[in-house]
Amino acid sequence: MPVQHFLTTHRLQISYHAAGSPGKPRLMLVHGNASSSKFFLPLMDRLAPDFELVAPDLRCFGQSQPLPVDATRGLRDFSDDLDAFASALGWDRFFLLGWSMGGGVAMQYAMDHSQKLLGLILEAPLSPYGFGGTAGPQGTPLQPPGLASGGGCANAQLVQALEQGNRDFLRSVLNSIYFAPPYQAPPQWEEVYLDAIASTRVGEGMYPGDYVPAAQWPGVAAGSRGICNTMSPVFCDLSPLADIPERCPILWIRGSQDLMVSDQSMCDFGALGAMGLVPGWPGAEAFPPQPMLEQTRFVLERYAANGGQYREVVLEGGGHACHIDREDQFLQALTDFFHAPSQTQ
Repeated sequence: MPVQHFLTTHRLQISYHAAGSPGKPRLMLVHGNASSSKFFLPLMDRLAPDFELVAPDLRCFGQSQPLPVDATRGLRDFSDDLDAFASALGWDRFFLLGWSMGGGVAMQYAMDHSQKLLGLILEAPLSPYGFGGTAGPQGTPLQPPGLASGGGCANAQLVQALEQGNRDFLRSVLNSIYFAPPYQAPPQWEEVYLDAIASTRVGEGMYPGDYVPAAQWPGVAAGSRGICNTMSPVFCDLSPLADIPERCPILWIRGSQDLMVSDQSMCDFGALGAMGLVPGWPGAEAFPPQPMLEQTRFVLERYAANGGQYREVVLEGGGHACHIDREDQFLQALTDFFHAPSQTQ
């Protein structure tokens, strides 16, 4: 079973889980929004014979220090935290796996420190153009910039449930959004995952972040503080991943039933408006659904055109956390990736 540790860097105190054996290839796992490293514990058990593993809690999640996030830096606060963490561990070359928002953090890390990565695994990653507020494969910003993105777009019921510790609501989110029905985690693990979601720190500069009113539908635009604003296209542009100088192999892996990150995301105002779930939608020409998968594919195709390698793997029936609800298939995809002839370990 992975063991929890604490490590203080020059940036913050980080809680992390560790497993595996020194001397094996190193793999760091980075969780997504409204979660923590605990979502990786069963996967770490399965990977432990073949890797040296760490899974840190990002700031404002798990038991890491809940420092505020400067959203005007995009995801760089998180990326800088990870680099300080890796340096404190003595990790100079390693594989990096990022899930959801953590996939965006992993892309930012690759842009900042490409020379340190042996391989990059993006599980259901944030679009390279951020979450919300863009159109088309090249991430054309909706106007005004930041419209329908950031702190004002967080689910108000989720924010309230986090503040009140409402595990029944968190359970419904876990089993409808994180996992693809009819999958349900074993009861003891379901409680662990609920603990992870409940660890999200709500507050100034934390989750979800501030927002500003907008005259255009849906009436909100990104603020400058807090977690959700780090993913606004005003501040988040990960498309330079295509141009990094040292191009490691990339595995893009996702579930076919992911409701969070898709071309018809249930968390995107354009998609919700098109479904008739949010009144007043101005139509597809003015406000189309964000094609998140198409945008990721566009950037990774540019990466390949520049001499990099990537592979897209879709796990049939998998949800947003496909490393859990399709664990065996996920592990097989990782095994194929790590043993590909092009890999250097």
